[in-house]
Amino acid sequence: MAFYFHGLPIGWVAIMLALLASMGGFIFGYDTGQISDILLMDDFLLRFATCSTPGDVSTCSFSTVREGLIVSLLSIGTLVGALLGAPIADFLGRRYAMSVECVVFTIGVIIQITSNYVWQQFAVGRLVSGLGVGALSAAVPMYQAETAPSQIRGTLTATYQLFITFGILVAYCISIGTRDMSNSASWRIVVGIGILWALILGIGILFMPESPRWLAAHDRMEDAQFSLARSRGIPKEEAKSHYIITREVEEIKSSVEYEKQIRGGWIDCFRPQNKTLYRTLLGMSLQSLQQLTGANYFFYYGATVFKAVGLSDSFVTQIILGTVNFVCTFGGMYVLERFGRRRPLIIGGIWQSAWLFVFAAAGTAVDPTTHPGVGKLMIVSACMFIWGYAMTWAPGVWILIGETFPTRTRAKQGSLSTAANWIWNFLLAFFTPFISSAISYRYGFVFAACNLLGAVVVYFFLYESSNLSLESVNMMYTDPNCKPWTSREWAPPGYSSRQDLIDQTRAAEAHKPLASNTLEEGKTEEPSEPSVNGS
Repeated sequence: MAFYFHGLPIGWVAIMLALLASMGGFIFGYDTGQISDILLMDDFLLRFATCSTPGDVSTCSFSTVREGLIVSLLSIGTLVGALLGAPIADFLGRRYAMSVECVVFTIGVIIQITSNYVWQQFAVGRLVSGLGVGALSAAVPMYQAETAPSQIRGTLTATYQLFITFGILVAYCISIGTRDMSNSASWRIVVGIGILWALILGIGILFMPESPRWLAAHDRMEDAQFSLARSRGIPKEEAKSHYIITREVEEIKSSVEYEKQIRGGWIDCFRPQNKTLYRTLLGMSLQSLQQLTGANYFFYYGATVFKAVGLSDSFVTQIILGTVNFVCTFGGMYVLERFGRRRPLIIGGIWQSAWLFVFAAAGTAVDPTTHPGVGKLMIVSACMFIWGYAMTWAPGVWILIGETFPTRTRAKQGSLSTAANWIWNFLLAFFTPFISSAISYRYGFVFAACNLLGAVVVYFFLYESSNLSLESVNMMYTDPNCKPWTSREWAPPGYSSRQDLIDQTRAAEAHKPLASNTLEEGKTEEPSEPSVNGS
């Protein structure tokens, strides 16, 4: 069963596999969102915090070291998992890798919910869960990009970030439902439900088609053909003769054989030829700056922050932030398709900086616990910041990681960039309690400056990659006449402008059966690839 987009069939299986695989993002978001509220639950404090009067929760509190480790060890696990995710997916296949990673995540959850009074056990459980989450963060976008039809690949890949925000919101909602329980169920239920999400992904993904690119790389061309047919909604018996499937199989086969010849090692990611080093550093910088926006300051410690502001119910504020984050991500998917990558990220960086400045200035000028109006202003500022973040930097950076790198080193450069994200995730999660206790809401000024820095980096170093094929993006970065601030007007040879490229591509897609010249264009581009990549 299929529907048509730009004159080409798209199977409903393609939509289902993208949504199901995005449960990997949901698991990450759920694990991220739950800890902020759990740290404030009475039973959790009595069991794992330091209490000056045993049994009196009002005398219980976490030391900055203990709180930082409980929150941040997840990020250490995700860092290691992200580096292991790609080779595991290459060895087992994308689907089986995700199933195995769900098992690892589940083991981590079991370690957490069986903790009684030893906080180190709970922290180690988060570390183990992080291994699964990190590996999924590498496997899921790879599987989505390789399996989804190219006409909707960008939107389907962006569902990974959407599901992260959805997971955060669901964690907040479940937490507010269990917080009044007087026993350990208040936090064990929140953590334990994570097993359900892992079961949905780990079992459900086995009923989806395997990545045709992975199948082709393992000389299983017939299976690759059937996988493409399922994602296109084309009956199995027509797969071998259907012009779309035949053409795509040949393209994948040629691409896989070409990549086997040119595939680079880790050291190649740091060679300056053809701006490979430039793009490695750019990807790592963008992922680092995404963390330094300050979003996880609110997601990890938001409940604690707003309790300090004087709110009687900081859990509700978390749900408000989570809802803004989730809903606005839909808008982000549209904005980044409609207006490109550079402009939204620059405007987003400035917008986020402005509201963080308001947040920090308000909290620093007067005591928000004695001035309710100031506390409300801080909540509004946080919501406006999250609004801008969800519309720009949250989905935008993940999309760019899939578009920016050359073929021969794409997987490794993507892993390095993701690793940079997790490193800063850990550093911020661990050191935030120390920094907050030392400078309080002035911490917001630090994030405001980082957001401005992000806008500057995008303006001077990021090339506009929207509406270009991956091969064309590579040509653009290696064109000495193209600069980041002029890249929006760049177009591949043979096109008068970027808009001309868009118009001709749409026309060709609408008449693919008759447009044999489109295939010839693809063939003429391929021999130039070695020179573009410096092979």
